[in-house]
Amino acid sequence: MTQTKDYSRKTMRRFLKPKNFGEIKNADAIGQVGNPTCGDIMWLYIKVNPKTNKIKKIRFKTYGCAAAIASTEQLTKIAKGLTLEKAEKLTMKDVAESLKGLPQIKMHCSSMAISALRKAIKNYKENAQR
Repeated sequence: MTQTKDYSRKTMRRFLKPKNFGEIKNADAIGQVGNPTCGDIMWLYIKVNPKTNKIKKIRFKTYGCAAAIASTEQLTKIAKGLTLEKAEKLTMKDVAESLKGLPQIKMHCSSMAISALRKAIKNYKENAQR
């Protein structure tokens, strides 16, 4: 079991006081991922400015461990204001490094956050083509 001393202060702040937790009513797109092994589940909601193709609002709901919640919260802070193209290029390493590291056993949480973002972007692009 991972202990809180294994997490950076930044990770613990993101876990204990997330600022972007919640849904976006009338979101342009939602990305949802889950990990049946660990039980974590994430929803990522985005609003996109269609003129600039930038993420203008991003929120999340994550049910899981401290690393899962912190990773999703940190991703919202990184991705807000990015174009969809730049946001798609973000990696789990970007999330983990911006949290000042995650225990190796919890790196899958940053990967899940990235997967949720990519699913939301894919969902947005598919809806925009209709």
